Amino acid sequence: MVKLHSQKMRRIGPEIDALRLASGWQRQDLSKPWVMIESSYGQAMPCSMHLDEMGRHAEAGIWEAGGAPARYYDSGVCDGVMQGTEAMRYSLISREIMSFQVEIHFRAGHYDGMVMISGEDKDAPAHLLTVARLKDFPAIIVPGGSMMPGPEFSEEVGPMTLEKVGTTYSMMRRGEISAEEFLFLQEQACPSFGTCAFMGSAHTMQVMAEAMGLTVPTSANIPYSQKELFTNARRAGERIVEMINEGLTTRKILTKEAFENAVMVHAAISGSTNALLHLPVIAKEAGVKLTLDVFDKLNAKIPTLVNVRPTGVHTTTMFWYAGGVQRVIKELQRILHMDCLTVTGKTLRENLVDLEKKDYFRKVSRYLANWKILQNDVIKSMGKPLNKEGAIAILRGNLAPEGALVKKSAMDPSMRVFKGVAKPFDGQESALKAVFDGTVKAGDIVIIRYEGPKRGMPEQFYVTEAIASNKNLWAGVALITDGRFSGASRGPAIGHVSPEAMSGGPIAVVREGDIVLVDIPHKRLDVVGVEGREVGREEASKVLKKRLLRFNLPDGLAFNEGLLGIYARLATSGAKGGYIERGFST
Repeated sequence: MVKLHSQKMRRIGPEIDALRLASGWQRQDLSKPWVMIESSYGQAMPCSMHLDEMGRHAEAGIWEAGGAPARYYDSGVCDGVMQGTEAMRYSLISREIMSFQVEIHFRAGHYDGMVMISGEDKDAPAHLLTVARLKDFPAIIVPGGSMMPGPEFSEEVGPMTLEKVGTTYSMMRRGEISAEEFLFLQEQACPSFGTCAFMGSAHTMQVMAEAMGLTVPTSANIPYSQKELFTNARRAGERIVEMINEGLTTRKILTKEAFENAVMVHAAISGSTNALLHLPVIAKEAGVKLTLDVFDKLNAKIPTLVNVRPTGVHTTTMFWYAGGVQRVIKELQRILHMDCLTVTGKTLRENLVDLEKKDYFRKVSRYLANWKILQNDVIKSMGKPLNKEGAIAILRGNLAPEGALVKKSAMDPSMRVFKGVAKPFDGQESALKAVFDGTVKAGDIVIIRYEGPKRGMPEQFYVTEAIASNKNLWAGVALITDGRFSGASRGPAIGHVSPEAMSGGPIAVVREGDIVLVDIPHKRLDVVGVEGREVGREEASKVLKKRLLRFNLPDGLAFNEGLLGIYARLATSGAKGGYIERGFST
């Protein structure tokens, strides 16, 4: 019989029982398995508004299975609300702070297992980070599902969703649509609760949780209109009690092979580049080494199968109706580690067999008939993929010695080898202005620096969208930054350049007129010319080194106070995930 942590703590602290009884538990509940329900519920954004209701369903499942639940909250922040403002510098660090908050709740409450209900971009990464750290306890992730799409935006683009607000705003600024049309589309971009209906960071991390075996199967990306959003939450509540009694801990699930499965599924869905910040850090907490080279290697052999925005056509609601994560696992089963254990107590293979016995994939895909869409329109077969390779490539060179990444599936193929003239900007605001006023022209490479982890690592979404939505720049301008991108970003955007400018990386000393070569097939990112004169990679490397010897950090950029000051001192590079380094001294 499994020894419960909660019961050991009760014997140490006699006050514990009194306080639990005063919170509504009965005497007989005290000896049951204690389960923490942690929800990122809040009333500030649509992706978290319904999570409290999901928590109630999970709570009912726990009581029914013989456990004793207690509910906690760790409301996140919305990247969409912060987008393009100084507040975005708090986005990545919110992952760390939320994770610490959840750890405090769990440890302080003496729980035996946890159910984590996640909504926004950093919620699922924070929850995954915590369950990996607390790997000797059972845990289940319950994703918050998918927002319904808005009305038809255009025949080419499809339904309106949040990631198209930036597109339509840029179109309005260029006079391509009226202000009235923009306001209508803006109002209809978020028509329901749930996470915005494209494969951005939040939906990508829902997929990652299921791919690693940490959710009830079919839980990721459920449309808000579907009752399964709540029935799966209840099932998670029931199952966590069973896991506690079985001694099935996260340590047994988050293996090296489970992380490799996640990377392969990420390649197949053309997932958000932000997963390359999250998965290595989650793996580190689980005791698994996951480097950028693993992403590079696996993306080279895994085809892109999922035709979902922003790199595809359909919304995440259609992805779930087409069979979702489990359908992708079915297509990749000859390549994935199918013997990996999951929270069901069964392997990936056994879960898939159970679904096929229920004829799940045929039944759920019948919803697609409402939109006259076929299952293979959304999730392609291995025999006829969208692309023969995955979405991500890792680049290195004299501009990114520690690495940089690009989502090649989101760019025009003609830009995969591109030589351009550097236009460096010390921050995204000046770069965005230069794009809109015509200073940036075809043939330029926009370089945005001082946006890495030591400056909060904000997304550069408005700049990428301003370029990608401009027909004169889409296939003629590349963007390179030590910052990161939104999951909605499109175009030849190269991010996470490491070392970052604040750490004295080469990106800090690139000058206007330098010539930069982006060579994705050969996975290179190099300065090859100096101030308009092409000199080759080796000579340019020498020039960069000489410039760095004279480099001084510009005044006024360093954060010295508050939370950002702490993060700036302790954050690792983007290549390592931008996490708070341990072993620091004050």
